[in-house]
Amino acid sequence: MTVVLDRAEIKQLTERSYKCRKNILKMMRLGEAHIGGAFSSLDIMTVLYNKVLNHKPNEPKWEKRDRFILSAGHKCMALYTTLADQGYFDEEVLWTYNSFNTKIPMHPDEKALPGIEFPTGSLGHGLSVGQGMAHIAKMDNIPFRVFVMLGDGESAEGSLWEAIMSAGHHKLDNLIVIVDRNGLQVNGETAKIMDTSVLEEKYKAFGWTVRTIDGHDFNQIYDALSSVPFVKGKPSAIIADTIKCKGLSFAERKFEFHHWHFKENEVDGAIENVENSCREELVRVEK
Repeated sequence: MTVVLDRAEIKQLTERSYKCRKNILKMMRLGEAHIGGAFSSLDIMTVLYNKVLNHKPNEPKWEKRDRFILSAGHKCMALYTTLADQGYFDEEVLWTYNSFNTKIPMHPDEKALPGIEFPTGSLGHGLSVGQGMAHIAKMDNIPFRVFVMLGDGESAEGSLWEAIMSAGHHKLDNLIVIVDRNGLQVNGETAKIMDTSVLEEKYKAFGWTVRTIDGHDFNQIYDALSSVPFVKGKPSAIIADTIKCKGLSFAERKFEFHHWHFKENEVDGAIENVENSCREELVRVEK
């Protein structure tokens, strides 16, 4: 059965997701940033943290919490702003981004900030850690799930496929992969640099069940995340088709904004652009 959000819930999720996008742009005043993947993954993280994860922001090490690992660690601005929005730490921390002694550097650090499960930076490591956590949960009979977000460019990393094979072999149905498939990476189109398609068939070959969704449709995101495991005894993969820089109209689908070296006078215009995109999204919700 399809799980559907009502209009008020979609409106609230839209507003929260765009609030995080605005905060990312405000953080950028302190330095350059990987904005493309942060914007493409934000709608998924918004649904995950507001509707799906079993977690307690005031008790970040609660043993039974669901785990979320952002394997593509360069998207961390999306995670930082989402965690701040959830109340894991004061929003003021965001305005220290990438400065000396900050708790929020350009890749996440679990020793510095509550809510970070693993210090991802080098690509391709998060899923190995996640499948280890999921395995421990099974062995110790602790009812938590492990969600791991990957990038489609990151899917060229060989170590990922060892973890995918192992998770299928050990029937880790408490492990969920979400692939943010925006089609671009730092040097251009992912398919031209290292074509990993068709991802769906590759996951199935390793014993996973797979669902493909629109990664900016809140109903599709919520329905998929609320339906895991798709099959008992098998890990689940959600392939989410997304738009690089979603919500920043002049940068959407452009690999040049994977990592943006902006000029100071460009930030205010970018914030206004995102505010306009939010208003347009809310109008569509009301129709």
